[in-house]
Amino acid sequence: MAQSSNSNKSIKFSTLKKVLNLTVDFKKKIWIAISTTILLALLSPIRPWLIEKAINQYAAMGDLNGLITICFLILALIIVSGILQFFNEYITGWIAQNVVKKLRLKVFSHLLESKLSYHDKTPVGTMVTRAVTDIETLAELFAEGLITIIGDILQIITITIFMLIIDWKLTLVSLSVLPLLFYASHLFRIKIKSAFEDVRTAVAKLNTFVQEHLTGMQLVQIFNQEKSVSQGFDKINTEHYKANDRSVLYYSIFFPVIEVITSISLGLLVWWGTRQIVGQQLFDFGTITAFILYINMFFRPIRVLADRFNNIQMGIVAADRIFKLLENDTLDSNLGTINKKIEGRIAFKNIWFAYTDEQYVLKNISFNIDPGKSLAIVGATGAGKSSIINILSRLYAVNKGEILIDGISQMDYELQHLRRQIAVVLQDVFLFSGSIIDNIRLYQTDISEDEIKKAAEKIGAHHFIEQLPGQYHYKVMERGSTLSLGQRQLISFIRAMVFNPSVLILDEATSSVDTETELIIQRATLELLRGKTSIVIAHRLSTIKYADNILVMDKGEIIEQGNHTALLEKNGYYKELIVSSLHE
Repeated sequence: MAQSSNSNKSIKFSTLKKVLNLTVDFKKKIWIAISTTILLALLSPIRPWLIEKAINQYAAMGDLNGLITICFLILALIIVSGILQFFNEYITGWIAQNVVKKLRLKVFSHLLESKLSYHDKTPVGTMVTRAVTDIETLAELFAEGLITIIGDILQIITITIFMLIIDWKLTLVSLSVLPLLFYASHLFRIKIKSAFEDVRTAVAKLNTFVQEHLTGMQLVQIFNQEKSVSQGFDKINTEHYKANDRSVLYYSIFFPVIEVITSISLGLLVWWGTRQIVGQQLFDFGTITAFILYINMFFRPIRVLADRFNNIQMGIVAADRIFKLLENDTLDSNLGTINKKIEGRIAFKNIWFAYTDEQYVLKNISFNIDPGKSLAIVGATGAGKSSIINILSRLYAVNKGEILIDGISQMDYELQHLRRQIAVVLQDVFLFSGSIIDNIRLYQTDISEDEIKKAAEKIGAHHFIEQLPGQYHYKVMERGSTLSLGQRQLISFIRAMVFNPSVLILDEATSSVDTETELIIQRATLELLRGKTSIVIAHRLSTIKYADNILVMDKGEIIEQGNHTALLEKNGYYKELIVSSLHE
């Protein structure tokens, strides 16, 4: 148990060290924040001390000039403290927001570069929580955490020193309630930490649930599952409510307890002071006034100190999650350096591939494609057709075997360069919120609007785009929900064409469109694939019968290979597929 505890402490310390390393670029601002924090902690206790002098040395003696002078000193101190407070809060907030900006960009870039296998296994809501909620928690660690706590502790120490100098007996009497205060703060910190951890967990669940079901809203409504989904959401939302309700309860108990302890301290101060006056011992009203101010100043940071310690704990927990994401082995390996233009000669040599463990979806796959030639891949659902596309683009790494492109190992190419030369048109077209032209460019601004219009004219999509409000600047909704399946497919076709790839892949590209749109795409395909190496995957065999070579796949293996005529003459699996497609 002791070993585990020490391990947890070291983990927290190492995480805190990583968090502090995020501020390396803001060293000057950090020192300004620390300096203003220290100055505020040292200046704040001077004001009650000046008030004590004003009452005892000037007001009691009738020294009006001296009283005016010390009042101006107090006013000057208030103004200086106010200016320092402004700079302190602004700079700590500035540091927090810049760390958030820097870290959020780093996390999002990491997610963009992560392997698809990581995205396959991680819910989108969890990734959103890491990139948004956890990083916001980390911002609180800087804005109201480390530096602020240092200032609070330093202020408490300074106040205590001033009180001891003025009257050590009165100080001991006034602060005799501290053991009770520390015990209450300790209990609060433990309870609120547990509640906040439950809140964070519930938030991640909420994000995941909402994202999944809003994305799949059409399916929910088609199967009339609104009530069931609502009940599922209510269950998670109730967990979130209960966790927050517990935190509200703990705050509702803790702050009144602090007020009671503060009142007890003030009561002890009045009792002791009155006792001294009645006993005609040397005592004065200036001291009592100063101590009343000191006690209020002493307990004010303690009210929030436990909460701020909790901010640090929650910030470290959030930071630990973020750093685990950044440090895990999820990035695509990009050891290749070759960035020459690809001619399009592709060779699969004894490829074995599995998404998980050794449950192979591709088994000993071998084939060749010459530059400018076309390959069609056919087979039932789950035969492994799309997996070939995934590993060709290096979205997943092969388990065994080798893929050669222009006689060079696929792994020797620079990853981004490789993917820029392979364009894929998928069956399930994804469009982002934004204009049509933005969805075609995908943030690549060097593609001109004229190039896009020419590509659209070639494939026959220009006419329907011209009919839309705003034409190429028409704003599509998320996932392109305001366009038909056929229109979305045509836009994805333009998207692939304007990137001018060396290898073009059509993955079920016409299986979800109407006959008229399919004819448009087929006509455009004949022209646009000319001179390019192409791979076509389709259930509709009419779209691939003119391919130079056809792979027939079943259960991850190539069972037949040849052109359309040769495969029909074999009277094998390919012919069965042809016959079954004619009856669809």
